[in-house]
Amino acid sequence: MPQRELAGDASPARAHLHALPGGEDGPREDNRSPEGHVLIDMPERQDAEDPLRAGLRAVAEAEDRAPAVEREPTAGDKPGRGRALWAAAWPKLAAAALALAVWELVVLSGWRPEYVLPGPGAVLGRLWTDLLAGDIGVAAAITMKRALLGYAIAMVAGVSLGLVLARVKVLRTAAGSLLTGLQTMPSVAWFPLAILLFQLSEAAILAVVVLGAAPSIAIGLLTSTDQVPPLLVRAGKVMGARGFALYRHIIIPAALPGFVAGLKQGWAFAWRSLMAGELLVIIGHAPSIGVRLQFSRELSDAEGLLAWMLVVMVLGVLVDSLVFGALERKIREGRGLTAEHA
Repeated sequence: MPQRELAGDASPARAHLHALPGGEDGPREDNRSPEGHVLIDMPERQDAEDPLRAGLRAVAEAEDRAPAVEREPTAGDKPGRGRALWAAAWPKLAAAALALAVWELVVLSGWRPEYVLPGPGAVLGRLWTDLLAGDIGVAAAITMKRALLGYAIAMVAGVSLGLVLARVKVLRTAAGSLLTGLQTMPSVAWFPLAILLFQLSEAAILAVVVLGAAPSIAIGLLTSTDQVPPLLVRAGKVMGARGFALYRHIIIPAALPGFVAGLKQGWAFAWRSLMAGELLVIIGHAPSIGVRLQFSRELSDAEGLLAWMLVVMVLGVLVDSLVFGALERKIREGRGLTAEHA
């Protein structure tokens, strides 16, 4: 019988020596065994190659033929932290400088008198004065406390509602249009009812913040779960994921980018609802940003009014960059996406 190799080598058939009976007399030649058998060469029979090995070999050959991939930068190759921060900050600084330049040009054009529309220099000076006096810190603390509390309640309510509607198809069919109507409803329209129910209190402001943000969060969760590939869900069920475990380990991680986008939109609705609430519901012992805006309007203090508007915008940009921007970057890094894909 021919000798066979068991290592699965895909090399071509090699010649093997096989013995045939031969005489014991006479001198031994190179093609005779010690026992006197005549040695002849017979090619080994080549069986069909295993499909799995053939596929692996084809992949290896394709990788060998492929061009060399550029090495990923290591920690030593990456730019310094200061350089990275500057690369991320200079476009925003350039946009802010451009906006201030346009603002100054509008003021210089004389479109409105300066006591109605002051220039950026006077407004920034007023902003710095209020910051040193501590007024901005106190007002921002009151406003951000309301925003965080209302947004936390809205997130719990929105996620719970979204999960229930995602699991119960009949309920989603019945309440889906109502949820969309709640999202498109202006937050200011809720304040007459909120003031009627809760009077001029913190509860009225929080109620409108929750009603403004929760539908957006729920719709964002529903939309993102609809985009999860069914094959991924079936694979999770095959591996034993059922009920809450299926949503925790399969659906929610797969829908995370869309879900974060819904959270971001919910924060925008909550922030706008809060500003409207603080303008309408004046609570004397809580000098929030909205109260300061209202007082500046009543006193015709244009510099103070624009300064507090800048505070609102800066706080919104900071929350978007430090919270949601960082969360989106973590998700992209976890999925292996580089800066070019962002």
